[in-house]
Amino acid sequence: MNQELVEICLRVRDIEATLDFYTNLFDFEVASRREFPENRFDLIYLNSPGSSVQIELTYNYDAEPYNVGDGFSHLGVTVSDLEKMHEVCKASAYETGDLRGLTGGTPTYFFVTDPDGYRIEVKRAK
Repeated sequence: MNQELVEICLRVRDIEATLDFYTNLFDFEVASRREFPENRFDLIYLNSPGSSVQIELTYNYDAEPYNVGDGFSHLGVTVSDLEKMHEVCKASAYETGDLRGLTGGTPTYFFVTDPDGYRIEVKRAK
């Protein structure tokens, strides 16, 4: 049996701020947007360049704030220029961590936090 990971769902509170984060900071593209006002939710699917996995943003109208669980850690993306992306994220309004290396050596990653508190690990592409 063949299997393929096709989507990851994130529940979000401010859809416009979240779309700004993923489309302007990371160049994700909106693949589709489905609105269900009668059921009080919207679904927005994002494509990441070079990946077949989509992020499904679920926006439930009037939802209470979500708690990012302690079992979930982060999403990961790779970039061709880690230092440049770090500077872009630091200049943004989003919480951005320091460049780090796994053993304190050459920096290979950093974390940035989206508007809903989900952490994104930004890694140097190999």
